[in-house]
Amino acid sequence: MDKIEIIGGVRLRGEVTISGAKNAVLPLMTAAILSSGENIIHNVPHLRDVRTMGSLLAHIGFGFHLEDNRIILKSKTITSVDAPYDFVKTMRASVLVLGPLLARTGQAKVSLPGGCAIGARPINLHIMGLEKMGAKIKLSEGYIEASAKRLKGAKIYFDIPTVTGTENLMMAAALADGTTVLENAACEPEVADLANALISMGADIEGAGTRVIKINGVNRLKPLDYTVIPDRIETATFLAAAAITQGDVKIKGSRPGHLEAIINKLKEAGVKITQKNDKLSVKGPERLLSVDIKTMPYPGFPTDMQAQFMAMMALADGTSIITENIFENRFMHVAELRRMGADIVVEGSTATVKGVSSLKGAPVMATDLRASASLVVAGLAAKGATVIDRVYHLDRGYEKIEEKLKTLGAKIRRIK
Repeated sequence: MDKIEIIGGVRLRGEVTISGAKNAVLPLMTAAILSSGENIIHNVPHLRDVRTMGSLLAHIGFGFHLEDNRIILKSKTITSVDAPYDFVKTMRASVLVLGPLLARTGQAKVSLPGGCAIGARPINLHIMGLEKMGAKIKLSEGYIEASAKRLKGAKIYFDIPTVTGTENLMMAAALADGTTVLENAACEPEVADLANALISMGADIEGAGTRVIKINGVNRLKPLDYTVIPDRIETATFLAAAAITQGDVKIKGSRPGHLEAIINKLKEAGVKITQKNDKLSVKGPERLLSVDIKTMPYPGFPTDMQAQFMAMMALADGTSIITENIFENRFMHVAELRRMGADIVVEGSTATVKGVSSLKGAPVMATDLRASASLVVAGLAAKGATVIDRVYHLDRGYEKIEEKLKTLGAKIRRIK
């Protein structure tokens, strides 16, 4: 099992280019199910989750080819409507085959999803929406079994905004009979990106990126040829890495408009950030200032940056209060940051972080994707060597992160 070793204390300097968004490319890959022919997706990051999704699509009848940063997905017919547990257990996004499979073939059998152990992420809202669209659904031996001759348009209200639920139902509605309205929908940029991709295939969708999305179903869609948006969480992770190391870094290929909540909090913490088109320039201060954050659905502060921000606050002047409102079990990185000397107390959904003068390198263990990123951020600023175990979590969401950090001067290496 690979590990990553970081010798901390180096100020990051230079330029880095952001990869395509993991959370955008996975739903785009499942959107290919809605058409017959050759689908091409550009700006694809080489990630473990992308390969897992490719294997799942190959299982249901697709030819899958990833070269450079482009995916080619070919399919004339769907040969299987099953998404087995062996695929789904490692990646929650696998549930996104449910809506498009049901819409195209009238049937789907999908294992209940797995992924990072950061709390319950129930798919009851996916099921509720599909049932409103006329699907017959039963849960049997850990599988969702769904059937429908043709889905019907419906008005669907989400009790809480759900990204994968919004995406699943939007794809299902694209080939449904009639009009579907999704209310209290997720507004994340990845949802809007999927909608734009579906529109390029011939779908009729309005309002993506707002709380109300209207989808007028069509009879067929053409194959996909689309470029993925940049990864906003990778961008923000590099912003945090530059900030905590008092660095001076230019970030290319970003979408600053997707990062307003994060950029505002970084500026409050004393980080200097300027932007020009798709480039961000960031300079970290000699000492960060403590800032409170509360994670919220987009456009609020993203839960996927909470751990990395906490690593920064561990070295900030003062005390910061971090409230996690999205997932109930997303403070597993706290124990590892404490091993490095951080002063953090957790009570319920709130972490109180008192800034310390320095962090010290230590052997630590990644518990989930973003927790692993927080340990990298902390390790870059810590004194001495930090060795991070179980970095397969990191490989799920960051393309060649150690190579990118090396170009900025970091002393980092992967131990096979």
